[in-house]
Amino acid sequence: MPSDRLSVVVTRRLPEAVETRLSELFDVTLRNDDTPMTREQLAAAIQDADVLVPTITDRIDFRLLALAGKRLKLIANYGAGIDHIDVETARQRGILVSNTPGTVTEDTADMTIALILAVTRRIPEGLALMQSGEWRGWAPTAMLGGRLAGRRLGILGMGRIGQAVARRARTFGLQVHYHNRRRLRREIEEELEATWWESLDQMVARMDIISVNCPHTPATFHLMNARRLKLMKRDAVIVNTSRGEVIDENALTRMLRAGEIAGAGLDVFEHGTEINPRLRELKNVVLLPHMGSATVEGRAEMGEKVIINIKTFADGHRPPDLVVPGML
Repeated sequence: MPSDRLSVVVTRRLPEAVETRLSELFDVTLRNDDTPMTREQLAAAIQDADVLVPTITDRIDFRLLALAGKRLKLIANYGAGIDHIDVETARQRGILVSNTPGTVTEDTADMTIALILAVTRRIPEGLALMQSGEWRGWAPTAMLGGRLAGRRLGILGMGRIGQAVARRARTFGLQVHYHNRRRLRREIEEELEATWWESLDQMVARMDIISVNCPHTPATFHLMNARRLKLMKRDAVIVNTSRGEVIDENALTRMLRAGEIAGAGLDVFEHGTEINPRLRELKNVVLLPHMGSATVEGRAEMGEKVIINIKTFADGHRPPDLVVPGML
């Protein structure tokens, strides 16, 4: 690439320090308000920019990429997940895609444990009781939850985040089990004290807690479908801080309402902000607004990686966090 300042379009408001640094380095167009770009605005952006910096709220599919101008050579995603980008089509059109791996690992793992605690110890119910002013004091049988120590935790997806969850889980005395596309190396299993299950069905049927930590791909869509959810024990809970599409949300809602699953903690949803209203009504469900990675430190690190990827590309080299089709 030439040494001229690249034209960079950012699709959402980013932390101020990140926007300032982008402005210092590139010819950057920033968003004035913190709302997603419309389809028309995205189409205009990719026709004129050298680099697009999208987020998970932007769907960069093959139809949109067909409108890309000849200048667009890099999509530097602000975030680790890239299921909203058609990476294969981008590469066919000579457009590189980068992301920000590792920046959300610790924060998302923290939130996973927080959701497990919130569901099993009924924390939101207790909070609602206190805020209503109806609490009448301690009682031996009031607000009984469950102890974590000794329970079996089944982690679905043992990548960076899954392993970070496992490390935290051991601190709480949970027994760690996992299902993964590939089995971990023996030394990692020993470090995490984790048991691998080749059969997801068999693992699901024996766990007290299921934590979904795998990415959304065609292979993982509705991986926790109605049939598999029915394998769970009636007193088991499920937590999802990964992608909503991995769980059949309607089936989960039906089973929670019927008491066939004890509880759920969800930070992500199958249809984005369009959450099943019947799911919202349940007391045994903790719902969060996709805030698993929402820390000041994490957002800053994501911005730093985006800048490094663009700067490296501008210097004529491959971005260090280049996404390669087939390795997702």
